[in-house]
Amino acid sequence: MKINKWLLPVSWTYGLGVWVRNEFFNYGLLHSQHYDIPVISVGNITVGGTGKTPHVEYLIRLLKERYKVAVLSRGYKRHTKGYVLANMQSTAHDIGDEPYQMKVKFPKITVAVDANRREGIQHLCQDPVTRGVNVILLDDAYQHRYVRPSLNILLVDYNRPIFSDKLLPAGRLRESMHGKRRADIVIVTKCPPDIGMQEMRSIEEKLSLEEHQSLFFTTMAYLELQPMFCGENRPLQTLRADEHIMVISGIAEPRPMIKEIQQYCPNVTHLSFGDHHDFTENDIEQINTTFESLPYPKIAITTEKDAARLATIDGLSDTLRQCLFILPIEVRFLQGKAEIFNRMILSLKIED
Repeated sequence: MKINKWLLPVSWTYGLGVWVRNEFFNYGLLHSQHYDIPVISVGNITVGGTGKTPHVEYLIRLLKERYKVAVLSRGYKRHTKGYVLANMQSTAHDIGDEPYQMKVKFPKITVAVDANRREGIQHLCQDPVTRGVNVILLDDAYQHRYVRPSLNILLVDYNRPIFSDKLLPAGRLRESMHGKRRADIVIVTKCPPDIGMQEMRSIEEKLSLEEHQSLFFTTMAYLELQPMFCGENRPLQTLRADEHIMVISGIAEPRPMIKEIQQYCPNVTHLSFGDHHDFTENDIEQINTTFESLPYPKIAITTEKDAARLATIDGLSDTLRQCLFILPIEVRFLQGKAEIFNRMILSLKIED
């Protein structure tokens, strides 16, 4: 884990500002609004890469058959302002790549974006089109304290745990580890599927949670490759050692994905871009040229989040479009605790 120690004095100043803001909320000088409709917040105190979207999608799958679910996100890096209600014509530029991904995967749920979560919730509850919604999932809203959720879920990355990190800009913490006290549920994400009980106990001790807080561990399961433009699904296990694979990623932590692919095929060329990267003409030219240079047999693989942005971009070569696959991921709870987690969510008073 990289810590920029020379930036620690700046981190202390930043931390003081965050502490003052949190104390204003704690003492009621800034107001947190509670709602009659159940609001479940999923977020983190680390910048990027803790697996928020797959965990929100887990909640969608759990709730969507029983209730009218809405997801409210700020729509990071979208090209619009204010409140936007997604429809099937919305693009990643309109609502952001992660909300777009969820709308495409779950077309029957409500997806909306608004940087001001209070105004977004007000729209969802009052607008005629969405007034029937009876549970709201807040994506990436742990620091948005103007909303007091019914249930607050904090995600902690196994690969960069909060107890070993530092505040921005020296580390990647948005606020100090003490911020975990606001969580009702803490989930350690991206764990190895074979993590041992002793290591879990060690993490639990270091997190030092309070009695009312529940702790879970999850891992990411990689599903079948899905063609982005044409073709058929393909299990990862069918990748061959003689194939050449170009991976296109614009996510915070692509290493687990690369490691998973290399289990089946060692010949991986990785084009890595920044998280939520907006692909330019030069990027597309680089992608096309790199793929063209690979020997046959070859395919290209990208993430669901990157596919949301690549789908509307012109310029991908016909050769690449015929060989471009998406690698989806899903959350799996460890220790057989999925049912315990599910019961906690379903125990919320959600009116049909």
